Amino acid sequence: MSRHEKAVFAAGALCWREIDGEVRVLVIHRTKQGDVTLPKGKVDPGESLPQTAVREVKEETGFDVTLGVPVGISHYTLGSGRDKFVHYWAAEVTERAVQKSTFVPNGEVAAQEWVSLDRAQRYLTYPQDVDVVARFADLVDEGVTATFALIVLRHAKATARGDWDGSDASRPLTPKGVRQAASAVPSILALNPKKIVTSSAVRCVTTVAPLAAASGIEPKHTDALSQDAWEEGSSDVRSVIGKRIRKRKTAVLCSHGPVIPDILREIALATGTLDGSYLRDAAALGTGEFSIVHLSATNPGSGIITIETHATRD
Repeated sequence: MSRHEKAVFAAGALCWREIDGEVRVLVIHRTKQGDVTLPKGKVDPGESLPQTAVREVKEETGFDVTLGVPVGISHYTLGSGRDKFVHYWAAEVTERAVQKSTFVPNGEVAAQEWVSLDRAQRYLTYPQDVDVVARFADLVDEGVTATFALIVLRHAKATARGDWDGSDASRPLTPKGVRQAASAVPSILALNPKKIVTSSAVRCVTTVAPLAAASGIEPKHTDALSQDAWEEGSSDVRSVIGKRIRKRKTAVLCSHGPVIPDILREIALATGTLDGSYLRDAAALGTGEFSIVHLSATNPGSGIITIETHATRD
């Protein structure tokens, strides 16, 4: 077995907030280790990385957070010789989250502290944590700390056309597709979506059903994102994307493999982002997979900040 096969995976967040007009980041003082670090922890069995990040922040700091832009992956070797990979996202801590915090010093975390970016880079015990703060500092310099996301989701696996007697739009999910749809929910919930827009095809509507149930959001069904309309040349991806960007709220857009490249292209056009192979990579989704397009909440026209793609676990 290789070192990578034995690797340990973990996730966490660089928590930040503005205090007196200055961006501060959260560091924790761990009890047993006697170090200063960022909140993080190992992935529990069956968890996704974003799910782990939100859970660990809650457990270690008492804060409920929504994940924003990814800010890097730390890689180092443990004393056992195993590789450890820690995935980090930026996460703004709202005043409401601060007021609701349940943190008290405990056997794992002795204290938590809000510090400036400069102090954090001098203060943190581990170089890999300093690197994460430095990547976030670049976002602060660019003015893109407050963000929202458009989550582009390809429907889960559906019954093949040749095995279905009804219309293409009425094809249902397979048992594998049902599992894929459920497995996407924890990762998407970590971004706290406010809207779900789905193609009217049954396979798309059914794909977002578990997410709708978990989030309490009533999905909007539209032919504008359907494959039938796309094949007929009557789809209206542009209007859907334009509205979502004007709203500046995180939203899920569920559609079909052939339509998704148009969705990514329209996001780029609407935000003044240059075309490139990265858009085609983000659009090359398997069934049940999704790409998260991160945009500035204060100035969406400044372009796509980054895109992260999540594969299905089924």
